[in-house]
Amino acid sequence: MVIFFLVVLIFIALCIVFSCVRVVPQANAYIVERLGKYTATWGAGLHLKAPFIERVAKRVSLKEQVLDFPPQPVITKDNVTMMIDSVVFCYVFDPKLFTYGVENPIAGLQNLSATTLRNIIGEMELDQTLTSRDSINRKMQAILDEATDPWGIKVTRVEIKNIQPPKEIEEVMTKQMRAERERRQTVLEAQAHQEAVVSRAEGDKKAKILSAEAERDAQIALAEGRAKSILLVYQAEADGLKALKDAQADDSVLKLKGLEALKEVSDGRATKIFMPSDLSGIISTLGVASEALGIGDSTPVDHNPKPRTLPAADPCITPETSRGGREAAASNAMMQANLTDQAKE
Repeated sequence: MVIFFLVVLIFIALCIVFSCVRVVPQANAYIVERLGKYTATWGAGLHLKAPFIERVAKRVSLKEQVLDFPPQPVITKDNVTMMIDSVVFCYVFDPKLFTYGVENPIAGLQNLSATTLRNIIGEMELDQTLTSRDSINRKMQAILDEATDPWGIKVTRVEIKNIQPPKEIEEVMTKQMRAERERRQTVLEAQAHQEAVVSRAEGDKKAKILSAEAERDAQIALAEGRAKSILLVYQAEADGLKALKDAQADDSVLKLKGLEALKEVSDGRATKIFMPSDLSGIISTLGVASEALGIGDSTPVDHNPKPRTLPAADPCITPETSRGGREAAASNAMMQANLTDQAKE
C-alpha cells in the first residue's frame, strides 16, 4: 500500500516537472507572470517555470504581420466621399509593451489607421488624392509608427490598396479620359499630316531643282554644240581658202570656180543678173545671164523655196522625257539639219 502511494507521488511529481518545462519556438516570445505580476519574457529555446506560482500569460509572435483593414469612408477637401482600404505591415518589437500597453493592439491599430487616413485625405482634393498615393503612404507610416511605439509595435510600411470614388465621379473621369485620348489622337494625326505635307513639298522642291539643273545643262551643252559647229564651218571655209591660195590657182581655174558659183546661185530660181568684172568675159557669160533671166529658151523661173532637210527624230526621246529634254533634242536636230543644208550648198 505504501509502495502504491509512492508510485503515485512519483508520477504526480513527474507530471508537475514536465508541465513546468516550456519550449519557445523561433520568432516567438512568452510573457511569464509570477503570482499575477510580470516576471520575464522568454525567447526561443528551453525554459523551466516554477510550478503553481508562475504561468505563461501570453504567447506573442515576432514575425512581421500583414493587416488588411476593410474599406473606410473618407471625405476629401472638395467634399467628395469615397472608400479607401489600406494594408499595414508591422511587427512586435517589445512583447511586454504589446501585452500590457493596450487591451487589443490590432483593433487599436485599425482604428488609428482609419482616423489617420481621414485626417490626411481631408486635407487633399480628389485629383490630388488619386495621384498622391506615395505621399499618403509615407505620412500614414510615420504617424502610425510614432503612435504605436508605446504598444510595442513597429509599423514598417503602409499601402493604399484601393481608392473607390462614387459612380458619378467615375463616369466623369471616364469621359475626361476618353476626351484626352481623342485629343491626343487628333494631335498625332495633325502631326502626321504636317510631316507628310512637308515631305511632299521637299520632294517637289528637289524634283524641280533637279529638272532646272538638267534643263540648264542641256541648254549649255546645246549652246556649246552650236558654237563648235559654227567654228568648224568657218574653220573649214578658211582651210578651203587657204588651200586655194597655197595651190596658186591661175585665172582659168578661178573663172571656172566663178562659173560654178554662178550656176549654184542661179539654180533656175535667180531673178538678178550677175555680171563679171572683166569686159573680156561679158560675151562668154551672156548665155548664163540669159538663162538666168529666162531669155532665149524661155526657161521658166522656179519661184518655190528650196527643199530643206527635215530634222531627224531622236530615238532617245520617250513620253516620260521632260519638256527641257524635248526642247534640247529638237534644237539639236534642227542644228544638224541646218549643217546638212549648208554642206549641200
